[in-house]
Amino acid sequence: MSNGSPLHMKRMEQFVDQVDVYPVSCERLCSGRSDTQWLDAVLSGGARIVQLRDKDSEDRQLLAKARYFREQTRRAGALFLVNDRVDIAILADADGLHVGQKDLPARELRRLVPDMIIGVSCNSEDQARELGRLEQQGLLAASYYNIGPIYRTGTKEGLAGFIGPEAINRFSRHCSLPFTVMGGIKPAHISELVSGGARRIAVVTAISQQVDMMLATRQWSRDIRAALGEYNG
Repeated sequence: MSNGSPLHMKRMEQFVDQVDVYPVSCERLCSGRSDTQWLDAVLSGGARIVQLRDKDSEDRQLLAKARYFREQTRRAGALFLVNDRVDIAILADADGLHVGQKDLPARELRRLVPDMIIGVSCNSEDQARELGRLEQQGLLAASYYNIGPIYRTGTKEGLAGFIGPEAINRFSRHCSLPFTVMGGIKPAHISELVSGGARRIAVVTAISQQVDMMLATRQWSRDIRAALGEYNG
């Protein structure tokens, strides 16, 4: 299965070259602030990608919010992904979507969105191994995958445990796709994660519960890039 449309390749080039911190929204964990306030702050802080994760809004409200996200991210030159909802992603002209293991599989979604980035969650090594098997067979439809939860977190419903930073090496050896890491990550973890192979760190409350979300976003980006310079230098 080919992921090689020109627009998809352009989006993935931006994903690989520009993304360091990967802010994911969650309005109910944003200290009383709205998703639109969160968006404006993280974009002002220099985020090169954002993900709209909203499991509470009614569909019309969610679509309106997604279209606002699209307008603002396009103005900022940032990538915009929607969590789970391929219909909302299509209608809002998003750059992509991110899905979990219980959502529609990437190979089915790719038929609907040939140009979009498709991210998939990997919560076990078996799931990463399956991505590798599909890659070897030329059937891989995902664009990137997320390894997590790395540390203990309360933001991922249905996941009782955490897999630890050592999972980065174990998971990534199975599949050559770019990946993100997520789950309970704090600034003190950056060096450990980058030294273990992480390049893109997804966070929710580490930004959304900060008083100054713009400053927090900027600092995450700086710290990740500093760690990358240290371990690549």
